[in-house]
Amino acid sequence: MMKLVSIILPVFNAAPYLNECLDSIQQQGYHNWELIAVDDCSTDASLQILEERAASDPRINVHSNENKGLVNALVAGEVEASGECITRMDADDLMCEGRLSIMVESIGDKEGIVAVGLVKYFRTDQALGKGYLKYEKWLNSLTCSSSNFSQIYKECTIPSPCWMMLTKDFRRIGGFSGGYPEDYDLAFRMRSHQVRVQGINEVLLKWRDHGSRASRTDSNYADNRFLNLKMKYFISHESTKNLGLWGAGKKGKKIASLLIQNSIEFNWYTNNPNKIGREIYSIALQSSENNTSENVIIAVANEEEQLEIKGHLEQINPVPKYYFFC
Repeated sequence: MMKLVSIILPVFNAAPYLNECLDSIQQQGYHNWELIAVDDCSTDASLQILEERAASDPRINVHSNENKGLVNALVAGEVEASGECITRMDADDLMCEGRLSIMVESIGDKEGIVAVGLVKYFRTDQALGKGYLKYEKWLNSLTCSSSNFSQIYKECTIPSPCWMMLTKDFRRIGGFSGGYPEDYDLAFRMRSHQVRVQGINEVLLKWRDHGSRASRTDSNYADNRFLNLKMKYFISHESTKNLGLWGAGKKGKKIASLLIQNSIEFNWYTNNPNKIGREIYSIALQSSENNTSENVIIAVANEEEQLEIKGHLEQINPVPKYYFFC
């Protein structure tokens, strides 16, 4: 018997894209699904579009939220989910043909699994930025090898609208109950609960970029939110014994301040000769050549420098455990 799949769809002022999104769901060859659409007090035609679709397709269930934001809308949708499998969709994106059947088959009856598909960014009004193309390539490379959690401190490694889990597993790890950025928090909780990634080497989502995306306009997705979340999980899940911090730029300083706030001692390294010996937050910056730390946070964004740092650390015996935060 085909498993029932619950698709959670938060909606806020998505009228320009919503019909295309709904088409991509209704055109799936896998028919045993329920769409739980939660409209968060849209001021455009979103709710009308949803209600018109629901009138002709009983699988579409529409709920109204009280303008409480994305996370609250997701939680409200999850409460209504009755499927054996659960996934999320965003109202401006498109499901690729066969997505639901491929993901359900990938999960099977295996517990503790999250199926993750490849993604393809697109934009209709102008060319995609290089940053999105770079992120797409990096993210998909992790998914192809099912190694998404290996670089989780760098960026969110689970694409928010392109995963699927058994609902009982999803609820076991807390569902959508985390804070912002909600997709990154969920990824960290998946890892914390030892959920295993089942990567699918096929593009299953067309991920739309546009000027009014929440990640561009909502303060909940500001850089400091991401860094605070990374540090929260790092401090609670990784060893901070004999810790080193490599990099004294803006991000390095922010990480240093968070470590100090949490009373975590660390050595601070830099390969900038103009900064060696200087004190920041009463901590003297040391030459990176003097690294003796067992665990190292790398807060350097330049890719060439990252490769140099990686090469330097891997020549040390024993090799320190290192985490890229950029």
